[in-house]
Formats: sequence, C-alpha cells, structure tokens
Amino acid sequence: MLEEDKRGILLESGTNEIEVMEFTIRDNLYGINVAKVKEIMMTSPVKHVPHAHPAVEGIFKPRDTVLTVVDLPRYLLNEDCEKGPKDLFIITNFNKMNIAFRVHTVVGISRISWQDIHKPDKTVSGGDSGVATGIAQCGKDLVTILDFEKIVAEIAPQTGIQMSEIDKLGHREIREDPILVAEDSILLSKMISDALNKSGYINVSMFPDGQELWNRLQSFRDVENLDEHVSLVITDIEMPQMDGHRLTKLIKDDRQFRDIPVIIFSSLITEEMRRKGKELGANEQMSKPEIGRLVEVIDHLLGARREA
Repeated sequence: MLEEDKRGILLESGTNEIEVMEFTIRDNLYGINVAKVKEIMMTSPVKHVPHAHPAVEGIFKPRDTVLTVVDLPRYLLNEDCEKGPKDLFIITNFNKMNIAFRVHTVVGISRISWQDIHKPDKTVSGGDSGVATGIAQCGKDLVTILDFEKIVAEIAPQTGIQMSEIDKLGHREIREDPILVAEDSILLSKMISDALNKSGYINVSMFPDGQELWNRLQSFRDVENLDEHVSLVITDIEMPQMDGHRLTKLIKDDRQFRDIPVIIFSSLITEEMRRKGKELGANEQMSKPEIGRLVEVIDHLLGARREA
C-alpha cells in the first residue's frame, strides 16, 4: 500500500527534511519516519506466542514472511485495548528487522524540516526511560515522534547494543583521538559513549543533534591543528534540529573539515539510505546496534589517517 507512494516522496540528500507518517492511538497523534515504513496493511489474525512480552501480540505470515506484531496501544497505554476491525498494521524495517505495529488509524504524511521537531522536556519524554524522541509541528497539529528502536529494544533486549561485543575485541590500548558523536537518544548516547570508552577511546564528546555538533566544529574553524580537536565524527541520521545527512553534507562540503572521517551509525541503513550517505561523502555507514563493528571501523579510519 505504501511502497509505490514512497517512490514519489523520497527526499533529496542533505536537505534536513523528514517525511513523517502520522497515525493515531485513541485519537492521540503519533509519528514515524516514512523511511522506516515498508507498507501499511489491514490487520490479520495473529498467532499468540507463549511467554512473550505483554506488548507482543504474536506473529502472522503475510506473503511467506513471518512478522512479529507489537500491540502499540497496549505498549503505550499499559492496558489492554479493544482491537477494532479498522485497526491497521504499520510494517516497519529498521536495524535489519521487519516488525509490524498495530495502530488505530493512519492519518497521512507530512514533509517537514528537522528544525520543526523539538526535543520534548523530561516531563513529556520520561527522560532515559521515555519513548518520545521529538514533538513535531505538522501543519496545525503537534505530533509525538516515537522512538521505535527503543520500544523494540525494551521488548527484546538482545536486539540492542551489546557490550559483550566490546569484550570480544580483547585487550585495547588507551587512545586519546578526539571523537565527536551526534546521537539524540539519551539511552543510546550513554551506551555508545560507554562502549567507546570501554574500547579505549576515552576522548569522546556527545551531542544531542547534528546542529550542536556542527556548532562545536565551527568553534574549531581556523585552529592551527584541527586533529587536536576532532579526529572523527559519528552521527545518527534521525535527529531534531539537524539530521545526520545534513551534518555529513556540511562537513564534506567545507574546505577545512572535509577530510574529517564521518561514520553514519543508524538504524536506517537501507540500500536507499546507503546510496544517499555515499553521495554526501560519508566514509562509512553501518546499522545499529553493531557496536563491535563500529569500533573496528573507527580503528581502521583513524589508523589510515595516522599513516596518511
């Protein structure tokens, strides 16, 4: 239902825009990045899975593919909600996983700038435990953008970042190369920082969005030795104010900063997104939650930089 529509609305690279699909749960408006949506389906009978998380409704098999169904009303409201005949499944793809989410209605799609998405304060987001990543102004409506990666990681912790991957790398030397990281999720920001520190990279600065990281880079303009201030940039794609593609474009189009290696570390590394990142000049792109692979790529890029 959505695949053909998406062809006409794929965004140009680096424009700092997002397509938000608006949907409702009990008449409350929520949003998801269209880039995560494969299609919208009418609901189908779901097979119950024993001992699953309370929000896991079960599994179903459209077109020979078994999909897990997450009852989003049950997850968000923490209560059993009546399943209506007009409910829909939003079929998503991120972190190399396909998952269906039950919603009540789908309202439509809005194209907005990331600058129109604001971080919710802690009374709305719930701080580290919240699943609201932003509040978007879509026309006259305020839409709560949900952190679907966090929802899935809570339901199935094994799908999130695993510190055991760092342990498998063995003994590591302490390295003081300054690394700047843009990541809007409070939880993931801490996990990435902890993982990099554990792997030996102790000079890591975290930023909640691309704009703040770009502002920090601006403060280094015309310094005598840029490497003493920044050796490498890691960025998520989805972030309020400035997304990772826009940040990558600004860095790679800038005469002073273009040689800084940029790694896009995101749940949205599809073939389309990989093509966009390559066009913008990203040195490497990889899917969350491959934290061990991220460290290996950092080692490679910084090693090549030292030898240059």
